[in-house]
Amino acid sequence: MKLKPIGDKLVIEMVEVEEKTSSGIVLPTSAKEAPSVAKVLAIGDEILKDEDKKDLIKVGDKIIFSKYAGTEVKLDKKEYIVVKIADVLAVVED
Repeated sequence: MKLKPIGDKLVIEMVEVEEKTSSGIVLPTSAKEAPSVAKVLAIGDEILKDEDKKDLIKVGDKIIFSKYAGTEVKLDKKEYIVVKIADVLAVVED
């Protein structure tokens, strides 16, 4: 199955972010609060048609989104989140 977002929504998947302390110790995910960083998997048709928004976010981009935003969905034993584009705070650039 495949999720296709409607309107101004995005389908995203959480990204594991490895974090190190200043002394170089790698913190496991369970030892810290999970950041709201995710990978964009699909983009709604309203976003793609909007000239101002269509170039802001692309499939494959890593984004930071609002902490309590979106709806969690389980599909084929994988977890996804559907969020509004208004809940996206930034695109992470490498």
